[in-house]
Amino acid sequence: MAGTRQSTSPPAAAARAGALPWTTIAVILSALFMAVLDSFIVVVADPAIEVDLHASAGDVQWILAGYQLSYAVFIITATRLADLYGRKRIFLLGVALFTLASAACALAPTAGGLIAARVAQGLGAAMMVPQVFAYVTVLVPAARRHSVYGALGIAMGMATIGGQLVGGLLIGADLFDSGWRLVFWVNVPIGTALFALALRHVPTTPSAAARGLDLPGVLVLSSALFLLVLPLIQGREAGWPRWVWACFAGSAVAFGVFVAVERRLERRGGDPLVPLTLFRQRSFSLGIVLVLALYALIYSYYLALSVTMQQGLGMSALGAGLVHAPAAGAFFVFSLVASRTIPRYGRRVLEIGAVLLASGYLATGLLLVSGPRITPLLVIPTLVLQSVGGGLVITPALNTVLSHVRPESAGVASGVLSTAQQCGGALGVAAIGAVFFGSLRHGAADGVAAAGHAFAVASFGVFVIAVLAGVVVFLLPKAPATRG
Repeated sequence: MAGTRQSTSPPAAAARAGALPWTTIAVILSALFMAVLDSFIVVVADPAIEVDLHASAGDVQWILAGYQLSYAVFIITATRLADLYGRKRIFLLGVALFTLASAACALAPTAGGLIAARVAQGLGAAMMVPQVFAYVTVLVPAARRHSVYGALGIAMGMATIGGQLVGGLLIGADLFDSGWRLVFWVNVPIGTALFALALRHVPTTPSAAARGLDLPGVLVLSSALFLLVLPLIQGREAGWPRWVWACFAGSAVAFGVFVAVERRLERRGGDPLVPLTLFRQRSFSLGIVLVLALYALIYSYYLALSVTMQQGLGMSALGAGLVHAPAAGAFFVFSLVASRTIPRYGRRVLEIGAVLLASGYLATGLLLVSGPRITPLLVIPTLVLQSVGGGLVITPALNTVLSHVRPESAGVASGVLSTAQQCGGALGVAAIGAVFFGSLRHGAADGVAAAGHAFAVASFGVFVIAVLAGVVVFLLPKAPATRG
């Protein structure tokens, strides 16, 4: 297949010689940043979109959900297509589709058109993101991977934490009277530049020796993921009706069928979509659980924070975004600290990060229930504490998942990791969203107090997830993450 005939390009050879291909890394990390940012940047634009396009509450929900759903469902299939047709080719196709879909989002005349364009955007992201992780695994020697995963974790964390800040700044700028459309227009010049740079600087690397696309596996896994992610996204808004629970049951059955299909294909000497042998590696299996927990808490918490600041305290999109700025700075600094200390101290860095992360959420909840009314200045210190812990644990968690994966399995392992991030985010938003909105007393005489109460409850809920993540950290192998 095309993936097996590829020759090694100069950046790959340079990496083997000891020089890291930082130009290539910068290009692929920029694509990753853009894809993750679009999961969050739209949150602050929702009110303006609702008014401008006369969108219903359901439409607004699907403007967010369409991106997440197509992104989550298509990731693993995209990684296998990269094994078949070439990692660079699929990456470029993803960048092109994401950029064109962003333009379609910016030009959308109706809510339905915007939803369709967001679905296409998610497909583009699904083709880009797994290739980023795979390129790092293939191009960077294991002994130096920690520094690159540090940069990768920073890009993802800054896109996650800073998404609403960037969205607020763009909407506040209102260049050319573009309003909310600027959050999509900004992707077009960036995506165009990335495509041109990727043509020149992203290498053609050997992929796994895929003999064909496991179509039964694709269909069953896609069905399982769809039945899992759809109710997670829509369940709370719909009031958790019976169809939601039927979807969960169907998803469990579909995942069971998928395992049976893959095992049968492996016994026959075929080429499964996801080799189940990957999950026999303790660092990989536990790392996937850790990623699920971490992205469940970070996605849900910043959504709750945005709603609290804008709806509870009446802040503008820009003002709410600026609340994130100190936390984003702390995350950046301590992600750098993690990348430098992991080689020497290994799992101990993650342990400290997990404790600080959980402590930050607990401190926020305790502070808010002790009496003071919620204000940005009241919660910023505890948000910073959370980000200190997050920088120490979220950044190296990515290396933990992929550190012992063989280069030929890098593509599919990266797809599983990316899927875990999206599913974790959807699971967290569903669970913590139900807790948060269930505690938010709409129409209360004191709206600020009601928002503070709901955010305190959400903080305690996220604290529980952070504790579970900490337990997983203490179960990880003790050896430094960079040992292969």
